[in-house]
Amino acid sequence: MPDFSRRGSEDEIMDNFALDHRELDPVLKELEVINKLLGGFSVFYDAFKQLNMQNGDSVCDWGCGGGDSLRVLDEYFRRRELQLKLVGVDATAAAVEFARRRHAGYPNIEFRLANVLEHDFREGEFDVVVSSLFTHHFDDERWILLIRRMVHACRKAVIINDLHRHWFAYYSIGMLTTLFSRSPMVRHDSKVSVMRSFSRAELEALIRRAGFTRFRIKWMWAFRWQVIIYK
Repeated sequence: MPDFSRRGSEDEIMDNFALDHRELDPVLKELEVINKLLGGFSVFYDAFKQLNMQNGDSVCDWGCGGGDSLRVLDEYFRRRELQLKLVGVDATAAAVEFARRRHAGYPNIEFRLANVLEHDFREGEFDVVVSSLFTHHFDDERWILLIRRMVHACRKAVIINDLHRHWFAYYSIGMLTTLFSRSPMVRHDSKVSVMRSFSRAELEALIRRAGFTRFRIKWMWAFRWQVIIYK
């Protein structure tokens, strides 16, 4: 029986930055479908309603994977007659290559290969820094470092879209991926992701340990946390 009272520490297969495209491409395609079906993008739609975005603003997605979050955000802003500069950053070369191929027809989106804990981002380089299903990959101390770097790199806010650690989320994603996923990586990593994720109290404690007091945490379906940290 998993221990849902604390964050797990098991590694995900996807944490291997050396994965090649034959292993990763099918996974990124499946994750895009999962995000659509389980409401992952609504976390961003709701969060951006709280921010005053203007033409020419920039959004950077850390741990962007296949780049699907940036594509739906580009479409979201275009519907509101806004054109933003969208930048995806990922440390896995195969993911960046996939994202570039997938978004060749999106002139407002670019992708960079970089480790966000090592890359020298300028202070306020982007208006908003976002991440989706990314921060749970970091243990508590590196999570605090990551969040400090995200806030350093933004001018307006950081938006985090991540998972709520809960028994129902764990068993339901296990059942769904067993039934519908053809990828051993997705079937393994999906449950590990839930165990590595957060309770509300853990998120609040970590954000305060990082030194920030202007933030909002909101639960959203399906078992997602929306975190906004204001600059």
